[in-house]
This record gives sequence, structure tokens and C-alpha cells, in this order.
Amino acid sequence: MKQILVISGKGGTGKTFLTGCFAVVLTNKVMVDCDVDAANLHLLLHPEIKQTYDFISGYIAQIDKEKCTRCGECLKSCKFSAISLDFKVDHLSCEGCTVCYHVCPENAVLLKDRFCGQYFISETKFGSLVHAKLGIAQENSGKLVTKLKEIAKEMAEAEKAEYIIIDGPPGTGCPVMASTTGVDLVIAVTEATLSGLHDLKRVLELAKQFKVPIKVVINKYDLNPEMTLKIKNQIKEIEIICTIPFSEEILNSVKAGIPFIEFSKSELARTIKTSIENII
Repeated sequence: MKQILVISGKGGTGKTFLTGCFAVVLTNKVMVDCDVDAANLHLLLHPEIKQTYDFISGYIAQIDKEKCTRCGECLKSCKFSAISLDFKVDHLSCEGCTVCYHVCPENAVLLKDRFCGQYFISETKFGSLVHAKLGIAQENSGKLVTKLKEIAKEMAEAEKAEYIIIDGPPGTGCPVMASTTGVDLVIAVTEATLSGLHDLKRVLELAKQFKVPIKVVINKYDLNPEMTLKIKNQIKEIEIICTIPFSEEILNSVKAGIPFIEFSKSELARTIKTSIENII
């Protein structure tokens, strides 16, 4: 079983569009949307949710007013200003550090499990999909990503799937690192812009740190051919598997909520399909 991760230096570069193409081309796979802060692969794959689970991670403090003597120890100790003068905990500010719990002399602080969102196991016409919806202002997305990948791996083993295709988060933060752990190949999608090159270098460095092979797709390369050439020259040691021109047809496929390769029978669709087949 091979795990293939599609990532990008920032959002909006075509990462999910490419993952949707993988979904069409590859058979016998499990798909995972690890971009839990802004999941959108479901907009292309239209999953039918089969199982739903709450994602609980960390704690949130709550003050028992019956026990609280308003001594102020919790107020003084909270580094996040999450406790108001009337000893109420702001759930958006509370980081669940538990300091208030430990300093309270009256045992008036309770620690409740923090509900961070939900994750789903779904079926699509292209195969199984594991995805999630993180709650508003909730963190721990790295832990949620790890959870999704664990489920996907168990499903892939049970289904004897050949591939796990992962739509990764943008950037190089904690969720991306959680997505990169244990994968066999990273596909980095970039655009022909100066910021795109900068972001791409950060992604390449991340893959290097994780010692994972990486290949590159340059999207909308024809909008700035000079920058495309500059990118190629600066990453000569990295294989560029495909250069994709700006295409109204790709935009239309996204608007229609259909993976591009299924939406179009054009030469560009065939080129992308062949590029994916050559990767595997």
C-alpha cells in the first residue's frame, strides 16, 4: 500500500482539483481529506456519510459557582485571560492548559472534554472517503489529521487497497507535518508566481526533513512563463510531473462539482490522467 499526499504552499493553488483527478484515475484506494480547517474535497466527490464520530481533544475549564469562593487564584493564573471578573470561563479563549484547575484551593474548577468537531467515514462513486469538519475556532487539527490517517490506513488494510490518496492542508504547519508523517510520496502543487516559488521551497524543505520523495506540479504555468522557467531552474533536482495551463474548463469543472478528468475529455484531461498514471 502506498500513501500519496497532495499539498501546496498555500490554499487555492489547485491541490484539491488535482486530488479529485487522482480520485478518478486510481482504483482500489481510500481517500482522505486532511485539510480539516477548510475541507472541500467533498464538494467534488459528493460523499454519502455512513458513519459520524465526535472529535474530542483536550479540555475546557468550567467553574462551579457553588464551590467558588472568588479568591481570584484562577483569575491571576490564567495566561489567556479566559476567566472574567465574575468568574466565567470564555470557551473561545480557554486553551485547556488546566492551570486554573490546579491552583484552585476549593476544587471549584472542573475540566470538561473539549468538543472540537466531527469526522466521517463516507462512500463516494470513486471509493471510500475519510473526512472531517473542525469546529469554529477549534485547534488540535494536527491530532485530527493523525486520527483521519489512522482510520484511512485501517480501512485500506481491510479493503486491501493499493493506495491512500491524501488531500493535505496548505502551508507547512502542524497539520501538514501530521499529514506528511508516514507517506510514500508528496506531490507539491504550485503556481508560477514569486510567492508560489517561495512557498514551494518551504514545502520542499519540509519533505526533505521528513525524508519523503517529492514531485511537483506547476499549475497555471502559462500565466507567467518566465516564472515557470525560473521555478524549473531552481528545482532542477526535483521531478516536475506536469505543467498545467490556466483553463476555463478546469474552473467550470470545479464550479460544477465534478473532478476535471471526469468532467472533460479534452487533451488537457488526458495529459493530466497520463501524468498521474506515470507517477504510480
